[in-house]
Amino acid sequence: MLVLGIETTCDETAAAVVERKADGTGHIRSNVVLSQVDEHAVFGGVVPEIAARAHVEAIDVIIDEAMREAGTSYDDLDGIAAAAGPGLIGGVIVGLTTAKAIALVRNKPLLAINHLEAHALTARLTDNTAFPYLLFLASGGHTQLVAVLGVGEYVRLGTTQDDAIGEAFDKTAKLLGLGYPGGPQVERQAFSGDKTRFALPRPMQHRKEADFSFSGLKTALRLEAERIAPLSPQDVADLCASFQEAVVDVVRDRLRAGLKLFRDRFGEPSALVAAGGVAANQAIRGALTRVAMETGTPLAVPPLKLCTDNGAMIAWAGIERLALGLTDTMEFAPRARWPLDAGAAAQGALTRTAAYK
Repeated sequence: MLVLGIETTCDETAAAVVERKADGTGHIRSNVVLSQVDEHAVFGGVVPEIAARAHVEAIDVIIDEAMREAGTSYDDLDGIAAAAGPGLIGGVIVGLTTAKAIALVRNKPLLAINHLEAHALTARLTDNTAFPYLLFLASGGHTQLVAVLGVGEYVRLGTTQDDAIGEAFDKTAKLLGLGYPGGPQVERQAFSGDKTRFALPRPMQHRKEADFSFSGLKTALRLEAERIAPLSPQDVADLCASFQEAVVDVVRDRLRAGLKLFRDRFGEPSALVAAGGVAANQAIRGALTRVAMETGTPLAVPPLKLCTDNGAMIAWAGIERLALGLTDTMEFAPRARWPLDAGAAAQGALTRTAAYK
């Protein structure tokens, strides 16, 4: 099975061709990503109108390059997959409309993919991870712990009550004048900082539920920065290190809570899986490794290039759905919001709960 995947939900224009072999394993034939970071850096964040225009200008070239690197033709494809949401609606429209055009002209099945589902299933492409498993999904817009029971079958066990982890990193970077994208800037500063200098809070720590909160931590950081202003370079590094250490402590605690909830409801998970751009942070990866070792849970973290937005994850999600006969019509509408556990997907997961007790 061979599928073209298209990703345009934010500030990366991406396309990939992925193959599923006869034994069920995946093989990435090509994976082309064009970042728009330079276009948005001057504004300190992603500007939706600029992003959509950049997708329009680049998408044909990116798809052509992905097809050429894969050494295949459109006739060889078994389906056309595109991220149909959630995301910046202008970008989503560009990718989904392009996929519809290709599918219509080439008479191929259309696969409208939930961007979050693509993240959720990436470990099955990279590590052949079996269902069910616990997913830690962390990005600029999402922080969730999700029980992944099957394709289209998801139960959210915990989520952020305010800011996502990536959003908290970005706002911290902006507060400290570090520029965009914020997450890598904070991580870089933290390497040379003293993580014990500032006593920042660990929101929601030790609670039984698996939810997150970062608004209070962000406020505490701002108050500390205002208290010692003007900031020296070492002050900035120490604030970043203290902030990152607080986030790591929260992540470890919330992961333990999520694993307990998973085991209580579904039994033993096959793995703890991380996905999303925040999974590229080395300190957070260290927290994942520690929790996995402490709880005796296998850990699956895709390579860095597959944690951030890319076409390969979209193509693989398309393969997973196509194998089950789940295709979409040309009437499928792009979605700015699309919860992973919404509607029929959540209902299907709840139906299967008893199977894992």
